[in-house]
Amino acid sequence: MAVALVVVAAGVSLGLWAASGGDGGSTGPEARSSQGATAAAPPDQAPEAAPTPSPTRSYPLSEAPRTIPAVRDHEPARGPGWKPEKGNRVVVDDPALADEGRLVAGELGMAYAGEKGDKKAGDLRLALNGDKGANPESYTMTVRDGRVEIDGPSDAGVFYGTRTLKQETHDGGTAPEGVVKDEPAKPQRGFMLDIARKNFTAGWIEDRVRELGDLKFNQLGLHFSDDQGFRIESSSHPEIVSQQHLSKAQVRKIIDLARSRHITIVPEIDSPGHLGAVLDAHPDLQLRTAQGSAVQGAIDISKAESAEIVDDLLNEYADLFPGGPWHLGGDEYQALTRSNPEASFPQLAAAARERYGSGATVADLTTGWLNDRADTVRKHQRVPRAWNDGFFRGTSVQAAEDIQVAYWTGKEIGARAPLEYLEAGRKVINYNDEFLYYVLGEPQTFVYPTGQRIYEQWTPRVLRGTAAVPARYDGQILGGSFAVWCDLANSQTEAQVAAGIRMPLRATVQKLWDPDRPELSWTEFRALADRLG
Repeated sequence: MAVALVVVAAGVSLGLWAASGGDGGSTGPEARSSQGATAAAPPDQAPEAAPTPSPTRSYPLSEAPRTIPAVRDHEPARGPGWKPEKGNRVVVDDPALADEGRLVAGELGMAYAGEKGDKKAGDLRLALNGDKGANPESYTMTVRDGRVEIDGPSDAGVFYGTRTLKQETHDGGTAPEGVVKDEPAKPQRGFMLDIARKNFTAGWIEDRVRELGDLKFNQLGLHFSDDQGFRIESSSHPEIVSQQHLSKAQVRKIIDLARSRHITIVPEIDSPGHLGAVLDAHPDLQLRTAQGSAVQGAIDISKAESAEIVDDLLNEYADLFPGGPWHLGGDEYQALTRSNPEASFPQLAAAARERYGSGATVADLTTGWLNDRADTVRKHQRVPRAWNDGFFRGTSVQAAEDIQVAYWTGKEIGARAPLEYLEAGRKVINYNDEFLYYVLGEPQTFVYPTGQRIYEQWTPRVLRGTAAVPARYDGQILGGSFAVWCDLANSQTEAQVAAGIRMPLRATVQKLWDPDRPELSWTEFRALADRLG
């Protein structure tokens, strides 16, 4: 009697194949009882010939897949699991899933067969389940009977299921038998890239889009206007564009690639500060003190022409970039860093009083500027957001209620704690600079963030410093964004940036997908990331 162990898939399941005389057969209780019955047969009856049994296999319960981010729930089952095989089909139940089907078929080396109602061994089927009450980014993946089905309420959810399957089967791996039910904790999972201070090539950005898609990020922020550069081709104001820039054709290619990965691009034209590249071509609009000194990067918001040029740009790029969110910036307007802005900038003080009354301040005028820019993008069905230091306390003019807070710092003059925004009912996106800011050259007090610190200490509720806000505000925190800022642009090459943010990106999305303490230790998580590539 020989017993052979058959390894079905490393880390997934072990099968027992018990063989007798090389012909197969069971060595379990059934075999013993059968033999006993034969021995007890009456002597006047010839024993019946025992049938030759077929080989049988028994599988232990499968283990949950190891992916980044980790799946939220896995119902184990017994079975060999599933591997993609050349010639096997990817089929869809709905033509809306054709893009997802073709993409995953190419990635797994399978054949895309389109809409099919029949079932074949080895199939991967993608389906929409019509569950309108479910999280639109959720999905269910069932591995059973030698086939896989991924279904969800939207094409985005189905896409994320294919990302899980792609990781499970990476480098010859096996998708474990059973049912995965998965969904993200946060609807906004972002990566922001400062292409204004440093020119990143279109190909490098496309590589990041592919990486982000496989990790289930769904937003890419592009900060493309600042003091150091304006990096996208412009038809309304070509005079402001830097020599090194992306053409609109290149941007459209990036947008199309992002759309295929269910990633929305969030554009940012920061104002009324950080407009140095625009002001280099329009020095007459630069803010000046009462003594005539120019203020770096600041536009004079008392001039109608200032609003006109910024609105020209917002309108132009709203036509280029599809999607909902729009980042208006609003931070670090240098007029408000003076001890007495009204005395330093009498033209701003006069404009504030003219528009808002005798007691109005420069902060009121600046808030009005933000509201006006929000009106501009709102006409394009965009949801405005602004940096938290673009909101001011004690003003008679209040920022519009629908402007979401991109909370990054608590170090600005008149800093407001995250609770002030949350208690006021505002929606917040977490850009916590102590965890999520990768600032080239590490200027001031910045240090390059580590994936381990994010993985072990940060959650979306840790908006400022290291302390979490109360859980009752969790629903107002829409998500978070890891950010690359290029203050000292030549400190790293593109390749160095990609390597430096690799593990922080993975840690960030793990905590946005599931903010609970991860099951894997950091050492195990890092090893998994290395294995998945």
